[in-house]
Amino acid sequence: MSNGRVLHTMLRVGNLDKSIEFYTKVMGMTLLRTNENKEYEYTLAFVGYGDESQGSVIELTYNWGTTEYDLGNAFGHIAIGVEDVYSTCDAIKAAGGIVTREAGPVKGGTTEIAFVKDPDGYMIELIQRKQASEGLGS
Repeated sequence: MSNGRVLHTMLRVGNLDKSIEFYTKVMGMTLLRTNENKEYEYTLAFVGYGDESQGSVIELTYNWGTTEYDLGNAFGHIAIGVEDVYSTCDAIKAAGGIVTREAGPVKGGTTEIAFVKDPDGYMIELIQRKQASEGLGS
């Protein structure tokens, strides 16, 4: 399957409007499309920095009437490469986002990272883009 490609990551959300607002206004993504399924009572919203034809996106799934989920301890985070992790954190805080780990070098390395929490508690790691493909031990 060497020609495979990651299309999207699906997250279940408790408030679709709040999640769309976070990913578009705080994280700077674009709402690409939505799909409502009345028969099975769910709505999907796809957000990203470009369409799936250009890279991976996030599928926000709202199951009607479910306002929260037990996130468990298996899921870690979504990583996003940014030009300047420090100014990105400042912009996220100014837009009302929650930075849970301020920008700075990863423990035991020099890669600069930060962590942000979305409205449902999912973690997003910001990685200085020039270091994003080097691995965190670099």
